[in-house]
Amino acid sequence: MSTSGGGSDDGRLADLQTLIDTKLTSLDLDNLLDELLGRVRDILAVDTAAVLLFERGADGLVARAACGIEDEVRQGVRVPVGVGFAGRIAATRQTVRLDRVDPTTVSNPILWEKGIKTMLGVPLLRGDELLGVLHVGRLDGRPFGDGDEVLLQVVGDRIAGAIQTRQLADERAATGLLERSLLPTKLPSCPGLAFATRYVGAEHKTIGGDWYDLFTVASGQLWIVMGDVAGHGLQAAVVMGRIRSALRAYSLLDESPERVLDLVDLKVNHFELGAMATVACAVLDPPYETMRIALAGHPPPVIAAPRQPAALAEVEPSPPIGTQFSFGNRRSTTVPLAPDSVVAFYTDGLIERRGESLDVGFSRLRQAMSLGPAENVARDIMRHVIGNHVPQDDIALVVMSRSGSPVETTRSAPQ
Repeated sequence: MSTSGGGSDDGRLADLQTLIDTKLTSLDLDNLLDELLGRVRDILAVDTAAVLLFERGADGLVARAACGIEDEVRQGVRVPVGVGFAGRIAATRQTVRLDRVDPTTVSNPILWEKGIKTMLGVPLLRGDELLGVLHVGRLDGRPFGDGDEVLLQVVGDRIAGAIQTRQLADERAATGLLERSLLPTKLPSCPGLAFATRYVGAEHKTIGGDWYDLFTVASGQLWIVMGDVAGHGLQAAVVMGRIRSALRAYSLLDESPERVLDLVDLKVNHFELGAMATVACAVLDPPYETMRIALAGHPPPVIAAPRQPAALAEVEPSPPIGTQFSFGNRRSTTVPLAPDSVVAFYTDGLIERRGESLDVGFSRLRQAMSLGPAENVARDIMRHVIGNHVPQDDIALVVMSRSGSPVETTRSAPQ
């Protein structure tokens, strides 16, 4: 193996061990890339080094870190896949060498204005997934040889692994923070009603798009929402947040729950193409003797009342949000709420088990339902339905209990 850089091959390969320095694990992604590129420049005896990361939505590369050509990052350089030097590497997923750097070979003027004469670039891959492009350059015109190419591929593999590991950690942290921030921090105060909630993440820690929401509007009307966005990770949490925000906004229009779900569906199909979510939406007016429920692909709540077995609410279902359902065809069902009754809303993570029919899960939940304070009922549901079972999906639960004492019809402050 021949090389055009300084130092022996054995020495330069030994230098690659600096790319897996355990001290780097504490750095965030940007500082990590800056540190790695500085080491790459020394290892390969080059003047410039840069990493451009692939952005799926834009179908292009964006400059994320640079050494010797920091202007790429400061100017927010973007390169479409297939265009110029870096775009060609991304499109072909092959190593590319340049012995001439000018407008005919690269699309970014910073590169030739800097005086770079020769360049070498490799794709950053994890399996079949394109993460980005790593390229290096020399000002003195020394060509890159086969040895440089092999070394840069090794470096690229190390950097790709570091990027993916850090991106996954950052995404998990951001997703968890976003999801927790979207859960209500304070439950509404409604005369005669009490609430209890639970949110438990899946055992494998891959965060999904489950959420619940409880709020009142100016009239004192109470809204209870339970939803589950298809998928996991940051994107599911972002879509969840947008749906939650849209639903809250549409609830202020004094519309029925089915109409609000229609408006949310219209918004998702226009702005979140490809996203899908199930939603249960219940509306109660003081003195909370009835509950109007609309379902968009979501399992119905379970209701327990004195002298009656717990049962699934008989509500007409409609398809999930995001399935191009015909606008205006959703329906709601009004369900009576007897004094001392208890209602449980939940996501499918509570009732689903691998290799088991949903009927078994529904039956388990009905048997766990009891009458009494909402907090006690929520505790018993989680104890009897989950117990020591390892959750494979996120679980959200909202329990509402209605007092048997008469209550005054008063307005509660919006929450």
